[in-house]
Amino acid sequence: MTIAVVVFPGTNCEHDVVHALGVLGVSADLAWHRETDLAGASGVVLPGGFAHGDYLRTGAIARFSPVMTEVARLAEAGCPVLGICNGFQILCEAGLLPGALVANRDLRFVCRPIHVRVESTDSVLTAAATVGDVLRIPLNSYEGNYVAPAADVAALEEAGRVMLRYCDPSGAVTDPANPNGSMNAIAGIANAAGNVAGLMPHPERASEEILGSTDGRVLLESFVAAATAIPAGR
Repeated sequence: MTIAVVVFPGTNCEHDVVHALGVLGVSADLAWHRETDLAGASGVVLPGGFAHGDYLRTGAIARFSPVMTEVARLAEAGCPVLGICNGFQILCEAGLLPGALVANRDLRFVCRPIHVRVESTDSVLTAAATVGDVLRIPLNSYEGNYVAPAADVAALEEAGRVMLRYCDPSGAVTDPANPNGSMNAIAGIANAAGNVAGLMPHPERASEEILGSTDGRVLLESFVAAATAIPAGR
């Protein structure tokens, strides 16, 4: 099994993801954004960074990179696809996930550990977790404020497609615990099939004790388990 980690001009978290997957004993290959064939991959990760300098909007240019046609094809075929931070923004711009990520409500870059509560386990992001788990994971973003039309957010909530929600250490969802002002304190969502997921915090930066938290491992383990179940070459 091999997981493709897509690299756009400006991506800067690809090696973090490859290392974290390696900690889990998984092989990962870097795939340049001009690639048009990822058929050998059992899963795809769009890592964090500033793809194409975040010009226009975060992910707005990366959405047109050649590799995204292949990512969309694999997603349609049921392949696990995970977007972390900038990767989440790209998935939204590409229409693989609903909504958008805009500037944080206080117009400041957030760079600190935050807490999220697992809301659903029906996705490649959370299948190995337990509903109600509180995870401490680093957040590093300026445009991490999740927004969508009210009807779309209501549909996400009704369908159980909100995977992670910002909370305080006790698991309480409060306004002060929402670091960027995201609607309904949404930190991560999935598509209807559950095989495409995006989140703003960085689980790869909470995968080893030396990093201060291993809480992100359960999310990466969920993704790896889903990728293991998918035959390569789709």
